[in-house]
Amino acid sequence: RCIPVLAGQAALDALLAHPRIWRGRQGARSLPTVSTGHPALDRILPGGGWPRSSLVEVLLERHGIGELQLLLPLLVRECERAQARHETRDSRRWLCWVAPPYVPHARALSEAGVDVDRILLVHVNADDQALWAMEQALRSDGSALVLGWVAEAEGAQLRRLQLAAEAGGSIGILFRPQASREQPSVAALRLQLSAGRYGEIEVLKSRGGRPQRLPLRHILS
Repeated sequence: RCIPVLAGQAALDALLAHPRIWRGRQGARSLPTVSTGHPALDRILPGGGWPRSSLVEVLLERHGIGELQLLLPLLVRECERAQARHETRDSRRWLCWVAPPYVPHARALSEAGVDVDRILLVHVNADDQALWAMEQALRSDGSALVLGWVAEAEGAQLRRLQLAAEAGGSIGILFRPQASREQPSVAALRLQLSAGRYGEIEVLKSRGGRPQRLPLRHILS
């Protein structure tokens, strides 16, 4: 039996209008964001910045191709917010770095405007430990921002990180190898950074957005 097109469309519209039906683009528009500090990147991200209370994945061709420069404005912004709130040592919300591949350059970060006294370094021996530490830091109200580096992560572990970010109200940035690109992810935002003369940043996934590419030099210059 054939259903008239107009009747079918009317039934679909009525279904989508139900208050318990979630529509992807609608949800993405209401997701709070904070500017990345890079106008060219803000313009192509839904909401104009990093999604708050969310997990963000950054896939890397290799370490040291601009990933920290990409996040530097966010680090500085969180320090400025802490100063505006007059945080004391006891009420300090940490910038938590879990399993970084290299020791952060304290002087360079300080000169860029990052309060290095607020950086909490967590050293672990395995990816499972790093993911567990990230989850605890994200869920805690003592973390303003959580950065983590792992080689591998399972879907269930990523889901726990996303739920922890939502519960704690902070942003989790997870750095993974480029080889993880084909694996599914629940991250609200997924980016890939490539190196070389024609390096670029690629938006692989964003809530309410679409895949896009931008030369890395347009962002980090």
